[in-house]
Amino acid sequence: MNAPQSPRSTLALRRIALFEGLGEACLDRIAAECDWRTVEARTPLFTRASPGGEVYFLCAGRARITTYAASGREVTFRDCEAGEHFGDLSAIDGQPRSADVVALEASVLASLSAPAFIAMLEREPIVAMRMMRNLTALVRRLTERVIDLSTLGVQTRLHAELLRLAHAGGVQSDNTARIDPAPAHAALASKISTNREQVTREISALTKSGLLRKEGLHALVVTNVQALADLVTEVRGD
Repeated sequence: MNAPQSPRSTLALRRIALFEGLGEACLDRIAAECDWRTVEARTPLFTRASPGGEVYFLCAGRARITTYAASGREVTFRDCEAGEHFGDLSAIDGQPRSADVVALEASVLASLSAPAFIAMLEREPIVAMRMMRNLTALVRRLTERVIDLSTLGVQTRLHAELLRLAHAGGVQSDNTARIDPAPAHAALASKISTNREQVTREISALTKSGLLRKEGLHALVVTNVQALADLVTEVRGD
């Protein structure tokens, strides 16, 4: 699949959640300050410990924030969808990158240098406040993940990840949720720190119990979101 064309315009930046509500003149200035690029699927954008403080805005496509243990096992932090940004930690503290980022599919990206990004935060208080809220949410998510990895077994970690994906996809009025596309078993394994075989076994068990249903080649349906949530709550005790 060929990478989409790079639209060097405020229209592309209007898709970025961080810039919601900014005026045309402000977006025009940011667009002019950005470097724009299109990339093919599986293109590395930067690697852990590499220098550089550019902040990337994903105007189209998908990217994965990940890293690799000394053993070679991939550990996935999260997948970014169009409208999200990444790379801000290095821009803020001037330190090397803390993770690898790779494009999952053909993508359009705009990037701001660290000085341009900091200057933009200083002149746009609404964006600076949004950044603080995003970083706070990130700390909370990572804290929850550390607790899960430290205290929960593989089965419950998978249940919790499927529950998160179900809510991200939207719970319907009949208490079902569609995960489309469903992550590959290997991708799920890297997110919950296990191996693909264990994920496959647990997915099979949930399917046999009726809590999961496969649809087509790429989708999973959670048939009872509340029942899945109850399984997680019972173990977590929250």
